[in-house]
Order: sequence, then C-alpha cells, then structure tokens
Amino acid sequence: MTRSERTVDVLIVGAGPAGLAAGAELAAAGAGRIEILEREQEPGGIPRHCHHSGFGGRFTRGGMDGPAYARRSAAAAVRAGAGLRTGVTVTGWAGPRTVETTGPGGLERITAGAVVLATGARERPRSARLVPGSRPPGVHTTGELQQAVHLYGQRIGTRAVVIGDEPVAHAAVDTLRAAGVHVVAVVTDRPAAPLRVRQRVPLLTGATVTGLTGRTRLSGVSLRHDDGRTTTLRCDTVVFTGDFVPDHELARRGGITLDPGTRGPAYDAAYRTSRPGVFAVGNLLHAVERAGVAADEGRAVAVSVLHRLSGTDEPFGGGRPLVVDAPLRWVAPNLTGPGGARPLGDRFVLRTARRLSRPLLVVSQDGRELHRQRLLLPAVPGRPFHLAAGWLDRVDPHGSPVRITAL
Repeated sequence: MTRSERTVDVLIVGAGPAGLAAGAELAAAGAGRIEILEREQEPGGIPRHCHHSGFGGRFTRGGMDGPAYARRSAAAAVRAGAGLRTGVTVTGWAGPRTVETTGPGGLERITAGAVVLATGARERPRSARLVPGSRPPGVHTTGELQQAVHLYGQRIGTRAVVIGDEPVAHAAVDTLRAAGVHVVAVVTDRPAAPLRVRQRVPLLTGATVTGLTGRTRLSGVSLRHDDGRTTTLRCDTVVFTGDFVPDHELARRGGITLDPGTRGPAYDAAYRTSRPGVFAVGNLLHAVERAGVAADEGRAVAVSVLHRLSGTDEPFGGGRPLVVDAPLRWVAPNLTGPGGARPLGDRFVLRTARRLSRPLLVVSQDGRELHRQRLLLPAVPGRPFHLAAGWLDRVDPHGSPVRITAL
C-alpha cells in the first residue's frame, strides 16, 4: 500500500487535556502548522466519559462535567488554528521526528519540526495485577466501566465490588450507582486508606484480592485479610481502579529513555526527552494527575517548542538525574535542566509507596545537603505531594545524581 508523506511544524500525538492545550497555545503563538492526532474517534481523552463535575474550575465557576470540558478543550484548539484529526493511530517512527500513521485516509508518514507526545496513561487491568482465578465476564477497569456506561449505554450488572483506594474509586462508585448497580464494598490492601467513601459504601481495608470466581459470569471476589481471615464477596461485577501506568509504548518504540520510577519518559523542566525535538507532557510523564494539571503542562511546553523551532533551545542531557529513596516511588520532573528551566509551579511532584506522617524531605548531592522541607500534611499513597524547587541553582551540573530522601 502506498504511504503518503508530508511535513508539519509541530505534531502532537494525543488529544487529551495536555495535547489539546498544547495545540491551542502553540497555534495562538503562531508556531506554524500545528496538527493533533488522536486514535479515538472523539477528542478529549479520559474526561469524555467522566460525568462528574469539577473540570475546568479555574475558568468556569464550579467547573463543568468531563464531556463538556473535553468539547470545550477541543473547540479551543481548533479555534486557535490547530488541525485536529481523530481515528488516526501513530504506529511507529521512521526517523528522529518522523512518525508513521494509519487512519481513514490510509498510511501516512509525517515529519515535524517538533513532536509533542501526549499519549496519557491507563489503568493496569486484572491480568497485569496478577490476580488469579477464572476469567469470566464482569471484570473492568474504571475507564472500561465509564466507557461502557456513559459512551455505549451498556448494561453492567447488579452487584459490584470496587478494588482500590485512590480518588478514582469515587468515580467508579458514582458510575456504578448511575448504572443502577449495588456497590457491595470498596476494598483496599492498605491497612488505613486515605479514601473516605462518601456514598456510604462499606470500606474494607487490609484485604488482598486472592481470586475471582465464576465461568459464564463473575460470581465472587475472594479476599484474604491481614489477620488471616478469608472472605468471598458475592458479586457479578468487579472494578479495578487506580494503579495507573503511562501509555509509553510510542516513546519506548522510539528509543526514548524511560524513568524507572514513573515508567514514563525521563524529562527535564522544559519537557525535553532524550530524543532531540521530541517533548512529552501530561500523564504520560506521571500517571496520574488531574486534567487541569495536564492542561497546564500542555500550555507550558509551548515555550520550549517555540525555542526548538527558532533554534534557540538548550540540548537535552545538560542536567542531573533526580533519584528517590524508598519509600518514595518517584519524582517528576526527574532531571534538572540547563538554561534555568523551572518545573511547573516551581515545585516537583512526588509519590510514596506508604503513608508518611509529615515527612522531612532532604535533597542532597555528593553528600552535600541542598535543601530540606517538612511537609505540613501526611504523604499518602496514590496522591501527589510537592517539593519546592528553590534549590535548583545549587546543583553541581558535573556532580552525581541528586538524591531525595524522606525522613
């Protein structure tokens, strides 16, 4: 099959909040021909099927629901002058800034002056969580559940168990309720969950899923409690929530360096990746933050892309890696950068593997302390907390990696 070839100034892969915001900002800045590609048939990303309010609160009083936010974001990008194509999948790379795509128009090869990866994140399914048992219908992630209910109007079941204690579990409970499903319980393996289920659903803490039962349909979820007790909750639906991972397949295929903590591309405060001219934004970098944070990053990357197009950008690799000690899981951005670039909000985002009560964060390099900061609130798994970036000018650009420790 013949593959057509063409060139654009900026190619953005992904039309979620980050990609759409980047497209709108770059088009408004006169960056040339901006094109946004989206593999789904509708733009907007995850908010398309999040029917709760709270999106876009900075711009609309009280916020709006997810579908309205998705429509507004897409309209803003197009109104600014960005081209938006849906149903187009980027399948791989044919050069440093050349991608291969497939879509309704056939095969295509697109070369860009700069590429922005905004491919987002996804929840790990049951198989990736290594949950044993049979494989009956009735097993979902939050995203699959929301699409089934809100996009396709499918019937879900009658009794459901929600697994996870991140805030997205609230969304799963709301969606199940909207579908007329009775929620039996929310289950977490943590001994004390940060989640408070406001819908008066039983919250079972310190319980691990040991198996799923049923053949033609899910019939139960087996649990083992920390005290050794075992339980089987009768249900025909289970929703695995949280445990987000970056959708990094395209970055990995391009040989872009991945950060071992976030599992997304390693990047500096200017959103530069290890491939020159290729930038990354949104939840591809740090699964998972709110849509507003992803959109803010999309707008912020425009400055770096404009420098790239004008030939005034700094090269990637001039900074030092940032590493964290357990129980911290990761830090983002995970590289210091040349040229005085500062992270969004002048602060770094961190996550922890276990609850820390008002930890003291210590930043050091080669045995030299650069900064210490006491958090005023506990750090809990599944939720971001922040480290001020005022110490960046004290980093030795020729020294060893910068280490962040929680005491």
